[in-house]
Amino acid sequence: MNELTGTSVRRLEDVRFLTGSGRYTDDINRAGQAFAVVVRSPHAHANVVRVDTTAALASPGVLGAFTAADLSADGVGPIPCATKVPTVGPMLVPVRHALAGERVRHVGEPVAFVVAETRTAARDAAERVSVTYDPLPCAVDAAAALAPGAVQLWDDVPGNLSYTFEKGDRPATQAAFATAAHVVELTLVNNRVIVAPLEHRAAIAEYDPANGFDLLLSGQGVHGIRQQLADTVFRVPRETIRVSCPDVGGGFGVKNGLYPEWIMLLWAARRLGRPVKWVSDHGEDFVSTAQGRDNLTHGRLALDATGRMLALDVSTIANLGAAMATGGPGSSTNAPGNAMGGGYAIPAVFMSVRGAFTNTVPIDAYRGAGKPEANYLIERLIDAAAAVAGIDRVELRRRNLVSAFPHHTAMGTTIDSGRFADNIDLALAAADRASYPARRDAARDRGRLRGFALTCFLETARGAPDEGAEIRFADNDRVRLLLGTQSNGQGHETSFPQIAADRLGLPITSFDYVQADTREVRNGNGHGGARSLHMGGSALVRAIDAVIAKARPIAARLLQARPDEVAFNAGAFSAGERSVGLLDVARAAHDPANLSDGEAPGLDTYVWNPLDKITFPNGCHVAEVEVDPETGRVVLARYTAVDDFGAIVNPMLTIGQVQGGLAQGIGQAMLEHTVYDPGTGQLLSGSFMDYALPRADDLPSLDVQLHGVPTSSNPLGVKGAGQAGAMAAPQAVIAAILDALAPLGVRHIDMPATPERVWR
Repeated sequence: MNELTGTSVRRLEDVRFLTGSGRYTDDINRAGQAFAVVVRSPHAHANVVRVDTTAALASPGVLGAFTAADLSADGVGPIPCATKVPTVGPMLVPVRHALAGERVRHVGEPVAFVVAETRTAARDAAERVSVTYDPLPCAVDAAAALAPGAVQLWDDVPGNLSYTFEKGDRPATQAAFATAAHVVELTLVNNRVIVAPLEHRAAIAEYDPANGFDLLLSGQGVHGIRQQLADTVFRVPRETIRVSCPDVGGGFGVKNGLYPEWIMLLWAARRLGRPVKWVSDHGEDFVSTAQGRDNLTHGRLALDATGRMLALDVSTIANLGAAMATGGPGSSTNAPGNAMGGGYAIPAVFMSVRGAFTNTVPIDAYRGAGKPEANYLIERLIDAAAAVAGIDRVELRRRNLVSAFPHHTAMGTTIDSGRFADNIDLALAAADRASYPARRDAARDRGRLRGFALTCFLETARGAPDEGAEIRFADNDRVRLLLGTQSNGQGHETSFPQIAADRLGLPITSFDYVQADTREVRNGNGHGGARSLHMGGSALVRAIDAVIAKARPIAARLLQARPDEVAFNAGAFSAGERSVGLLDVARAAHDPANLSDGEAPGLDTYVWNPLDKITFPNGCHVAEVEVDPETGRVVLARYTAVDDFGAIVNPMLTIGQVQGGLAQGIGQAMLEHTVYDPGTGQLLSGSFMDYALPRADDLPSLDVQLHGVPTSSNPLGVKGAGQAGAMAAPQAVIAAILDALAPLGVRHIDMPATPERVWR
């Protein structure tokens, strides 16, 4: 093990966060900036008869009040869907603009945009924009939206059906069901969640005729956002748009995409010749930032007489919301498709998905993006199958988990490594399964029902299949690491310098980590899919190897040796008893006397690394709950996770990421519920008074243990950890609740298991 890799180095960035020196978008102001406020629809579905900005324009301090007609007159293009999905027939993606023109399709959709000298002035003027609506019937439930006679959201999307997606072997699956000894089926709701990062969405836009657009925002994927703005919206060369992020207070996937506000801000900055700033508030975020999950799935599992799984058949209706978000279709199609069936050896799998438009906030990727849904389904089906087949739930899992590697799944992926069954033994021991009966009996004496459950998960981690890394040596002996991946809280400013410090033999404090700026970083695929160390780390390793290879002949000349006689170790090149440090070689590399003909000066190196291999983080989680039968209140008493993330760069950061994901998964299972009124489409859970996030006292100590099997799919041996907690917790918690309620004959409950729902 290297000196730093694999050790719990404290986060370098925490010094500024803990001392109040973090730099977030709302902390930043530009000289002469104006402020923007968005006028949003109060209706879920309505024709827009008239938008009158006369009174708003007459308000003090107002610089402009703009409508869809203004953007259209300037040729501003629509918001693209960047996700390509191989569907059965064409995927219908209706044209969606930054401001609604003739019709609004969800509460909160932007209809006008006011810019003023101050935020207060902009807010006052926005209230004076008069919009006349002709309300229409609405549909908020995806299955209802696909039913005959449902209200139509888009004229060019018949029946509200955007796509049908299929993956797997339908004939083989049907044949396996025909011979099965046991068949179980469940219809499950994977509930819609509101994503609530600590920092709301915010941005500042500027325009300079000589340099083009500049967008500073709280986001996650700057190069993708720039590409969409340049290619589709403004139709300008990409290099004329700069997109950058300062510190970002969480995103969880929903800050990856292009939002209407980014378009409006850039356009207004160009129109007015002033920087324009916009910051969302909580209520606005609830109805304007993409939401997550929201699937209705019917799953069937076939087993033989010994409990061996034969086939899995899955049919899903995915709620897309009112329009296609940037990554909208991915989380219900490709992403769950690769993970369908989890870590189990199921010979035949087939899934079909129908994507439906409804009068709700658009859906986009949210932590795990489809893979939590796939894992939740198979784990719930296994528990149901155990009851039907009369086999212990843990034994049924053990009997079917993949045990020989590499394993080629029925969905076309290859799992290269793992020890799935061993994780079960480790998890049961860590959760003290042997003493559970005593804890259950003690709970019964207190009038409580106690439940215990072990479930598994399998992630398919990679995200976009290529990534860039650049290393630059500065005159002051600082080394800059420029990565195309991006942190929004994960600790990249520590983990990437750990890798570089070990491999280049320099102190970790020698490095400056640079990210999230299209002017500084050449290219990149940002955040998402638990990809940062797998993809960005691999690119960095290749760049480091290239630096050493470039430096070796220069060091050889300095040492008066042949390159093959020169070794590199601990930050220095050596030949016999002579040595020269890497930073000395970097300085010498700018002297033509030390270079061969045609050799470029300096050691700066850029690598674009294509790597299409998926990694497979996996594990077993154990939840233990107590239920009060009088009130339905559920207390999560204990939670244990045994996870395989391959090689670990920084255990402390890894465990922290898992615990954060667990909080989100537990929240979805027990508390979080996005509710729209079916008649009006109003968001009934539109604030934290009505939408419950888990608090500290909702969670026990989260015991996370790491037992990794390094993967051979990348040079670091890492598998990705950022999404695992949200992927594993829902099924563990619900299974434990059902175990507690089993003596009462309860066999099914949908998330979230709120006290009211459990009591009923």
